[in-house]
Amino acid sequence: MGGRLTIDLPVESGDITIILVRPKYDGNIGAVARTVLNFGITDLRIVGRDNDWSEDTRNRAKHAQDVLDSCKTFENLGDATHDCSIVVGTSGKREVGDKISFRHFILPEELPQRLVSVEGKTAYVFGPEDIGLTNQELHECDLLVTIPSWEGYPILNLSHAVSIICYTWYANITSSEMRESEQQRLLNPLLRDRLRSEISRLSNSMPTKEHKRTGIEETLNRVIMRGLPKDDEIHRIISVITEAADSFERDRSSSDQDPE
Repeated sequence: MGGRLTIDLPVESGDITIILVRPKYDGNIGAVARTVLNFGITDLRIVGRDNDWSEDTRNRAKHAQDVLDSCKTFENLGDATHDCSIVVGTSGKREVGDKISFRHFILPEELPQRLVSVEGKTAYVFGPEDIGLTNQELHECDLLVTIPSWEGYPILNLSHAVSIICYTWYANITSSEMRESEQQRLLNPLLRDRLRSEISRLSNSMPTKEHKRTGIEETLNRVIMRGLPKDDEIHRIISVITEAADSFERDRSSSDQDPE
C-alpha cells in the first residue's frame, strides 16, 4: 500500500511549479515533495536553502525521492520565478487597513477559474512556517491566495497548505467541463516583466506624494493581472502606460528647465 505506480504524469503538471521560500524544517520539505507528487506535480523549487537533504527530509518524502533529486535552489524569489508567467503568493494573514491595502486575496477555488487551460508556467509560492512571505515578496506576486480557516488558529502547516492548493488545481484539471472551457493565453515572462517595469516607471514619474507611489504601483499591477490579459491586450495596456509615463517625464524635465 502507498507505493508509486509507473504511469504518466498529468500533461498540465509541466506548467506548475511549487516554490518554498526559506522553509525552516527539513521534515516539511520532504512532506511537500510527497504531497506535490500526490497530485502529479514534480517541479519543486526552494529559495534560501541548499538541497543537501537530511535523512528526515528523505524519509518524509517517501516515494517522491525524484522530486527532491530534481529540486532546484535559488537565492531569491525573483530568480526562482524567472521563467514563470504568473506568480501566486499565499498567506494566512488577513489584516485590514490602509497600510496593507495590497493584500487583495482570492480563494483557492477561484484560481482554476482564472488559470484554466492557460499557456505558460504558474508558480505557487509559500513562505516560511513561522512568519510567511514578507510584504516585499508578496509585492512580487501577481495574485494572492488565502486558504479559509478558523480565525482562532488560522495558519496551516506548510505541507497541508500546499496540499490544499495542489488538490484544488488537480481537481479542476481532471474535470472535463473545465478542460472544454474557453482557453486563455497567459502572457510570457518577459512581457510580464516589461509590464511591471513600465508601471513602476509610471508611478515614479507621475506628480503625486511620495508615500502614495507604492500603493499606486501595487494597485495597477494587481488589478491588471487579476484579469489575466492576453498578449495582444497587454501590449495595448503597456502602450498606454508607456505613453503616460513618457508624458509625465517630459513635463518633469520641462519644469526642471524652466527659469525661476
